[in-house]
Amino acid sequence: MIRGLLSWVKAHPYSLWVLYYIPYLICFILLEHFSEPRFIIHCPLDDMIPFCEYFIIPYLTWFPLMFLSLLYFLLKDKETFIDLCFFMFTGMSISLFIYLILPNGLDLRVDIASNNIFAWMVRMIQSVDDPTNVCPSIHVASTLAIMMAVLRYRKFRHPLIAKGTVSLAAIGIILSTMFLKQHSFVDVAAGIALSLIMYVVTYHTGWKKLFQRTPLRILVS
Repeated sequence: MIRGLLSWVKAHPYSLWVLYYIPYLICFILLEHFSEPRFIIHCPLDDMIPFCEYFIIPYLTWFPLMFLSLLYFLLKDKETFIDLCFFMFTGMSISLFIYLILPNGLDLRVDIASNNIFAWMVRMIQSVDDPTNVCPSIHVASTLAIMMAVLRYRKFRHPLIAKGTVSLAAIGIILSTMFLKQHSFVDVAAGIALSLIMYVVTYHTGWKKLFQRTPLRILVS
């Protein structure tokens, strides 16, 4: 099985994009544990958004959405997969760099009075996810990267269903970050702005030509 997997990767070298998660997670965890927020993110709109534990459902949808979208395009469409990885991973790297030079955090979390399963799930997420390194929101930026890739894709058997489902999921995920007090509106706006910039860079520049001149060319070949 391992030999077969290695043979498949050798025949599809662009699949190595997924190895990005290794350095990403290492850097994210280090920043989470060792950086002290110097900037607390807050705006008046945050105080107008109520906490709602039920938004934990769309919030957690982010994880299968990311995994399934990458897997689908990896198996179905090389160019879409490569573009999505560049879009999403570059945005994530930029976010990490911003966290490094401008350490930021939140002071929005509230005491959760409810004792239902949704509140329990929120407490579990909060126990492992400190309110630091939040702006721009990687949750938002990566969600929009996936949504834009899906909206551009023209080979779905049922495009309206696929694009509509992913778009609704993306909207729910983005809203959930604010209703769970995981992010400020400022973080969300910054994540959207980052995604718009990355959209232009990904789909309207010759970034692949730059990769072709470096050892990274295997990621676009």
